[in-house]
Amino acid sequence: MDTILVAGTGPAGLTAAMALAELGRDVVLAGPPPSSTDRRTSALMRPAVAFLDGFGLGETLKEVAAPLAAMRIIDATNRLIRSPAVTFRAAEIGEESFGLNIPNAELNAALAEKVRENGNITWQEQIVHAWRPAANHVEAELADGTIIRAALAVAADGRNSPARGAAGITIRRRDLHQSALVLNFAHARHHGFASTEFHTEHGPCTQVPLPDGLRSSLVWVMRPWQAEELMALDDAALSERLEERQQSFLGKVTVEPGRQVFPLVSALPMRFAARRIALVGEAAHVFPPITAQGLNLGLRDVMDLAEVVRTHMADPGSTAALLRYDARRRPDILARSGAVNLVNASLLSDLLPAQLLRSAGLSLLGSASGLRGFFMREGMRPGSGFAAILPSILRGA
Repeated sequence: MDTILVAGTGPAGLTAAMALAELGRDVVLAGPPPSSTDRRTSALMRPAVAFLDGFGLGETLKEVAAPLAAMRIIDATNRLIRSPAVTFRAAEIGEESFGLNIPNAELNAALAEKVRENGNITWQEQIVHAWRPAANHVEAELADGTIIRAALAVAADGRNSPARGAAGITIRRRDLHQSALVLNFAHARHHGFASTEFHTEHGPCTQVPLPDGLRSSLVWVMRPWQAEELMALDDAALSERLEERQQSFLGKVTVEPGRQVFPLVSALPMRFAARRIALVGEAAHVFPPITAQGLNLGLRDVMDLAEVVRTHMADPGSTAALLRYDARRRPDILARSGAVNLVNASLLSDLLPAQLLRSAGLSLLGSASGLRGFFMREGMRPGSGFAAILPSILRGA
């Protein structure tokens, strides 16, 4: 049985379908066309952009994206101990940019077009209604009664993944009692292709550049009651609140129509594959939108899964293949999700030791260029920070 089923048509699912089809496998993609109304953006680091460029998407994405030349962290809390501002510049590590900030609607449209052009992919535009994993195959029943039998199923069906449940994979889930307000806004000053993250007592308020220089996207994390309060404001009043929160660093701001609110949770499965089902994207990891790790981690899921399938072409859903996938993804997912949750917890904590540690860490990053370079490289590509410092260590030895 050569078929691989991919359930889910977000960026992770669309990319998984293409990556597996590129290996010569017959792929069935199940799910409706992706949303064209998503106001969010995705900050993709250079390795993720290069991966998508391999499917011929590079020029298309560059036309609609903004480069990320710098990233700033500013302590906007009112606490006794405040951290110094830290700026990470791609030029410090010899790069023009860390990556691209791409509107999700544009990213989804570009991925969907490439999927439709691929002759190895059959797109069934409906969700999986029922899952029936078996020893030698996994069976999925679509909403119209169509039955698909596959050697491997890829669960890219989101944080509440039915496929994950069918695989018998339990999950540790925690409600963070935070919500993310998402919108786009115009501003008087050019953003300089820099992203700025204002850390507050309730979570980060993050501005990320859009292409024309005078517009940005926003992810503002706060308590749910605060999000409800801001959603009730008209655009003019919300613009004033946003400008105040961002200390007017971009001058006068004007909120654009189309704001959205998303409740935040943290979720991590006990395993990343079982019963011929492999998890990717938010089916495999959910954490707060901090340090631009979410979709980058999801695309690394896809890269590793494609490599495992390539080396297990005879039976990509075998126990050996799934164990290999779990082993490849576990260190990266645990490290990234743990780090993001730790940063988020440090913002919410009123404990003095937590504030001291956070301030000391940011102070060290701000003053030590070598350490700053290490974290910048690791943020783009796991292991690259260690690879950069290893030659100097060996020379010292």
